[in-house]
Amino acid sequence: MKIAIRNGRVIDPLSGLDAVMDCFIAAGRIVALGAAPAEFHAGMEIDAMGLVVCPGLVDMSLRLREPGLEYVAGLESEMQAAAAGGITSLACPPDTDPPLDEPGLIEMLKFRARSMPGPRVYPIGALTHQLKGERLTEMGELHEAGCIAFSQADAPLIDTAVLFHTMEYAASFDFPIWLRPEDPFLARGGVAHDGLVAARLGLPPIPVPAETVALQTILLLMRQTGARVHIARLSSRAGVDMVREAKADGLPVTCDVAIHHVHLSEMDTADFNPHCHLVPPLRSVRDRDAIRQALADGTIDAICSDHAPVDEDAKERPFQEAEPGATAAELLLPLTLQWGREMGLSLAQTLARITHQPAQIMGVDAGVLRVDGPADLCLFDPAAVWQVTPETLLSLGKNSPYLGHEMVGRVRYTVIDGHLDYRQI
Repeated sequence: MKIAIRNGRVIDPLSGLDAVMDCFIAAGRIVALGAAPAEFHAGMEIDAMGLVVCPGLVDMSLRLREPGLEYVAGLESEMQAAAAGGITSLACPPDTDPPLDEPGLIEMLKFRARSMPGPRVYPIGALTHQLKGERLTEMGELHEAGCIAFSQADAPLIDTAVLFHTMEYAASFDFPIWLRPEDPFLARGGVAHDGLVAARLGLPPIPVPAETVALQTILLLMRQTGARVHIARLSSRAGVDMVREAKADGLPVTCDVAIHHVHLSEMDTADFNPHCHLVPPLRSVRDRDAIRQALADGTIDAICSDHAPVDEDAKERPFQEAEPGATAAELLLPLTLQWGREMGLSLAQTLARITHQPAQIMGVDAGVLRVDGPADLCLFDPAAVWQVTPETLLSLGKNSPYLGHEMVGRVRYTVIDGHLDYRQI
């Protein structure tokens, strides 16, 4: 279908384009910006007056819960939730049941995703069989099946010799590795940041060195092997400082942060709210502020939703017993916009963290708005105010720290591959 998007504020963070103009789509591509091509006859027109027209959002960590965890959420519901959040491309972590460690599972997931409306799905393959940290997967076969990177998700990789050989092997084929730094011994049994709040509430702590000890190991092995490594979901000021120093030394490391860690801190766990039980834990206000600044100065490259729908029965328990995770696909945009406003950044600078910058790390053609580029677009009202409730979230996971809170900024339309996949009624 040919689509004409009229009168929108068109922003492309990569090129710096920011102007009110029309956008024309045909055959899954953007065919013109400004004036319509000759003999262009739109089958659909969208009046985008007052809306921002930007590249579709790119999410580096969004759990679809398939295969194996359909009782928590299904591919269809979470794809719809992602589209409602303006997300047009997403990376799916390998911690499904069974984990994404076989080519057949990758092919099945991609086939299922293509058969329904929603974002483009890019699987992350398991680094080790069953995510047990013992034996490498067949990375070459998983790559051929469609994996864009390899990860342990939140599963520990205790044996540093296995990690070393994994990074050596990945480097020889230039396979990217995504790792969340956490020493499993220092974090063992912990559920909250090792600070005053955890001490007062009697919650088992996870100290910052759980992150920095593991991060130091990763960076040292990265220097030794030449592996291409992405650090997933930093949570501490000390971790940020280590990445900043590594980048200054010329190490080609990239990193991201989960959106909740941009705004929340250990103080939000003070009332034992199980929705604030996250992995990694919410850390101190000083850590949070360092993350916000590192995002602004470019030390942290991208923001992800870390969308993790959780079964209600598993979440509505005492903090220490609740399953960690939060739904966030539909909150990624408004919470990122909030961060940008509070840091005094332009809209283009803000959107870069959830469009072309994560796309570049993933190595996919996404997150850009250009003539002859993919017609993956997010149209949002930057001034729309709405309340987060179970009813306003399309995800089957209603587990959010922001339930009852007001958001500013809402997706009105999401176009994926030239098709209107979401329209806010």
